Amino acid sequence: MKAGIVGTGFMARTHAEALARLGIAVGGVVGSRAVDFAPTYGSFDEMLADVDVVHVCSPNNLHFEQAHAALQAGKHVVCEKPLALSSSQAHQLCAAASEYGLVNAVCFISRFYPLCQEAASRSVDARLITGNYLQDWLSNDTDWNWRLEPAVGGPLRAVGDIGSHWLDLVSYVTGQRVEAVMADLTTVLPTRRRPTGEVETFAASSGPTEPVEMSTEDVAGVLLRFGGGARGVLTLSQVSPGRKNHLSFEISGASESLAWNTENPEQLWIGHRDEPNQLQLRSAGDYPAGHAQGYPDAFKALFRAVYVAVDGGPRDGYPTFEDGFEQVLVGEAIAESARLGQWVPVQR
Repeated sequence: MKAGIVGTGFMARTHAEALARLGIAVGGVVGSRAVDFAPTYGSFDEMLADVDVVHVCSPNNLHFEQAHAALQAGKHVVCEKPLALSSSQAHQLCAAASEYGLVNAVCFISRFYPLCQEAASRSVDARLITGNYLQDWLSNDTDWNWRLEPAVGGPLRAVGDIGSHWLDLVSYVTGQRVEAVMADLTTVLPTRRRPTGEVETFAASSGPTEPVEMSTEDVAGVLLRFGGGARGVLTLSQVSPGRKNHLSFEISGASESLAWNTENPEQLWIGHRDEPNQLQLRSAGDYPAGHAQGYPDAFKALFRAVYVAVDGGPRDGYPTFEDGFEQVLVGEAIAESARLGQWVPVQR
């Protein structure tokens, strides 16, 4: 098997490194520039002719076109989120993947932290689901990335970029889908300074800039109603100094509570009413307990499951295009709720 990667930025490098750790050959990448972690194809069509699996790590506005072309070429597809910028496009990708019978996956990698899988296995009867996803990499008006441009990143930023990870994870852990939302979206930096040169994700910018008016959200607060009866509260921010990549959830169930976060991924807090609370340390995984597993290992675990399926094994245990479609639908409901200032059901 041979993989090809579309894109040459932070996510492309992350995919290449995880595939290398699994021994999956990367034929090369195609994108806007040459890279030092893989050979470079001359064109997207050249890559399609040479590989078995396409990893779509390009800017968001290209996901639909590139994933659809790969499916039509008979290639299995692993796509970064969002799967597409509209539910119509996401639905078309789901239909194409089903029609061609190809393996398809979306990179909701938080499911693959071992203690998140442990939390899911406990089948907590969730009553209340709370949490946040906080970052600081866009907290200055001089911070810039293509995700800030709606034509490229899409109409939702904090919700689409990081909120989708949280929403997918808590639905996976609890088994409950979001049915309705009440959202407030805020742009706290209405004007930013855009560099005249290119800036990679999470990289500092320097040099001359120009002012640009912002329309996408820096901060989001969302009330949630889940299909199983649970209620939820989610806070999102990409402008919270000191929080580098803080995804956290707490699930209050009928008999116990669970809490976990990415900045301390080796511990799962288990709360009880009538006995001492527990702090469970990771015991399963690729490395012995005490040898921390984190973000890169979650990609490796996801890709392992995907390539087992590509090799003819079971096609389960990983998030598919249907899961990506689900989060596009939830995102559209959040955008509509913020616009109307009222509860909005998720349209399925």
